[in-house]
Amino acid sequence: MSDSSANGVLIPIGGNEDKGYDLEDVYALDFIEEGILQHVVKQAGGKNSKIVIIPAASSIPKEVAVNYRDAFTKLGCTNVHLLKIRERADSEKEKSIDLVKTADALMFSGGDQSKIVAKMGGSTIHKIMMDRYQKEHFVIAGTSAGAMCMSQEMITGGNNTDSFRKGTVFMDKGMGFIPSLIIDSHFIRRGRFGRLTEAVAKYPELVGVGLAEDTGLIIRNDTEFQVIGSGMAIVFDARTSTHNNQRILEEGTPMTLTDLKTHILSNGDRFEIKTRKIKVLPMNAEFV
Repeated sequence: MSDSSANGVLIPIGGNEDKGYDLEDVYALDFIEEGILQHVVKQAGGKNSKIVIIPAASSIPKEVAVNYRDAFTKLGCTNVHLLKIRERADSEKEKSIDLVKTADALMFSGGDQSKIVAKMGGSTIHKIMMDRYQKEHFVIAGTSAGAMCMSQEMITGGNNTDSFRKGTVFMDKGMGFIPSLIIDSHFIRRGRFGRLTEAVAKYPELVGVGLAEDTGLIIRNDTEFQVIGSGMAIVFDARTSTHNNQRILEEGTPMTLTDLKTHILSNGDRFEIKTRKIKVLPMNAEFV
């Protein structure tokens, strides 16, 4: 995956949904505050833009699709479509390819990020997504799992409550839309400090971003992101850490990471990915 500047826009969102693993799946629907979705619509080009919902990560894709379609309809959108990717072969179908080729924005739902990669990673529609994202003003949005899959180095799971020990985070290759970041979701509510810390200890050249619920990023050109929504974005920069013993420890051993640079950003704040510089929203500015 290329790390060169892209012309598209990524909108990863911290989510506010269950993963749909329990018995009451019917109640485990994706939901994002309308304010966040409004950013997706705006970046896509407005209410007449073609928005394609991809609930491939969810165990209840039909219910999730209806939920998102209703949400976008409330925002005045009339050109909303569903991309059904139930198995990998669906990523090679002509109908799927046509939807991705003609969409203004894609919206990945929450669920299990590994399902997204397994069903689409390296497929024809994935290649089209990457090509359009690199060359066009093409919007790729996603919540929870749909946000986490955007990374090249993707968190697939981990023990949220364990102490900072090696091996408590599990990682694999993601969709690679933004190679310079590692994204985690539901960051505050589910206490995911330890697993994102281990992720950046393992890949100190990358920036870790933990998104609270009802919080997202607008990433432009792979170079800068702006925080949107009502919650916090926690940024971890381990590049200049003075002690990181991740590589020499055995699995299960307590880790040490010193001088981990941490930023707590909120609505309107900006972060330059390559330079690691921050532009804080002035106190008298209006919220975005």
